[in-house]
Amino acid sequence: MANATRARKSKSTGGGKKWIAGAIKRPGAFTRKAKAAGMTVQAYARKMRSASGRLGKQARLALTLKKISGR
Repeated sequence: MANATRARKSKSTGGGKKWIAGAIKRPGAFTRKAKAAGMTVQAYARKMRSASGRLGKQARLALTLKKISGR
C-alpha cells in the first residue's frame, strides 16, 4: 500500500517540496493571456476559475499560488 502512495506522489508532481515546479507546465502562459485581455493576473484568474480545461486549471493554480505567497 505504501508503495502505491509513493508512486502516485512522484508520478503526479515529483513528490516532496517542489510540487509547484511540477505544477507549472507552461511558465508565463497565463500571465500573457491576462495581459492580452487587459487585466491583472489575479483579476483574470478570478474571472476564469470556473472555466474548463487548461485555462481553468491555470486560473485555479494562480489563485492557489497567490494564497501561498501571502501577498
